[in-house]
Amino acid sequence: QLYLVESGGESVQAGGSLRLRCVVYGVTYSRFSVAWFRQVPENEHQGVARIHLGSGGGGNTNYSDSFKGRFTISEDPSKKLESTKYIVYHQMNSLKSEDTGMYYCALSSGWVPLQWTEQYNYWGRGTQVIVSS
Repeated sequence: QLYLVESGGESVQAGGSLRLRCVVYGVTYSRFSVAWFRQVPENEHQGVARIHLGSGGGGNTNYSDSFKGRFTISEDPSKKLESTKYIVYHQMNSLKSEDTGMYYCALSSGWVPLQWTEQYNYWGRGTQVIVSS
């Protein structure tokens, strides 16, 4: 069974940093995309960052313009810890109050763009980030 678990969200002062962690269990796709989304007030999901993983190289990343240069998505350096388990990190620097929100980790089969939100079929329960000024 494929599922995702996020952690690392907490309260932080503006200008500070956080590292979110997403553990993906039960992956059987040869290629897949993992992305971070932030829930916005309209109850929609704003794409933040995406990484392509799996066979054929992977590692390609993409970011929403709002977060480019401050956020970094990466795979755990030890690669797959087990045959179907992955860890993806989301380093958030120079945090601003407008970065506050619930952050979700999501997965899509295949290598898909960050903007294709509807393709991300597997979602975690989210982790809360609060940035105070």
